[in-house]
Order: sequence, then C-alpha cells, then structure tokens
Amino acid sequence: MDPVTTKPPVAPGAAQPATPAIDRNSPTYKAAQDFESVFLGQMVAQMYTGLDAQGPFGGGFAEQTYRSLLYQELGRQMAASGGVGIADAVYAEMVKLQGDVK
Repeated sequence: MDPVTTKPPVAPGAAQPATPAIDRNSPTYKAAQDFESVFLGQMVAQMYTGLDAQGPFGGGFAEQTYRSLLYQELGRQMAASGGVGIADAVYAEMVKLQGDVK
C-alpha cells in the first residue's frame, strides 16, 4: 500500500465535510459568477488571437474596441447560462472562507 496515493479509509456514517448549498441569488454567488465571466471572456479572447478581420467591414480601431466588448459579453452570457462550473467552485470556497458553512 502506497501511503502517498491512498486515502485513509472512511468509516460508514462518518461526518463528511459540509458543502454549502448554492444560493444563486446571493451577492457572493454573483461575485463568483462575475469571476467566471471574466475568465471565460479571457478564454474566448485567446481563441481569436491571430485571426485577421476579413470582409468589407473588418479591421480598424473600432473593430479592436468592439471586439474586446464582444469577448466580455460572450463571457458574461456563457457564465449566466451555466458556465463551466467555475462559479460554483469559487462560491463554495468563498462561503467556506467566510465561515458560513451550514
């Protein structure tokens, strides 16, 4: 038995660490969701790195400005529609650090 990779056995009925119930209307969850939206916006921006604007309406200073706004809004919409689970994990950690675990 390798002591580094194996976990100690847990007795049946033993207390497990409490995971907080997610209150999706709380300010804490909104902050976690904002964090996820920023992360997703940055991820989307990286996906478009190196692509040139094409067509008659592409290019220029205005496109650079509005492209960053597009990435922010895509991240916000992705997080609002469920995201990738970062908001839930961040929320759980924030609640645990606040000492509000019930």
